[in-house]
Amino acid sequence: MTFQPDKVADFLTVFEESKEKIRAMPGCHRLELLRDLDLPNVFMTYSYWDDATALNRYRDSELFKTTWAKTKVLFADKPLAYSVERLQELA
Repeated sequence: MTFQPDKVADFLTVFEESKEKIRAMPGCHRLELLRDLDLPNVFMTYSYWDDATALNRYRDSELFKTTWAKTKVLFADKPLAYSVERLQELA
């Protein structure tokens, strides 16, 4: 997600206010906020869900709708979203 540089603090406030609620959603096992090392207004959230059904329940929730409404007005560019499957893991 690429934010308007002067809106980064606003986004961080929105994330801070919603992160525990998102993580507490049924089926969410992990939630991370990552920032690009070279572009300080570019962020990515990484969340791990039981399955697509759990993720879609979150996307259909009032929590997502209100959080997204507060977030999308801060963008400087169109956001990208990916749903992926783990093929391998080395720990």
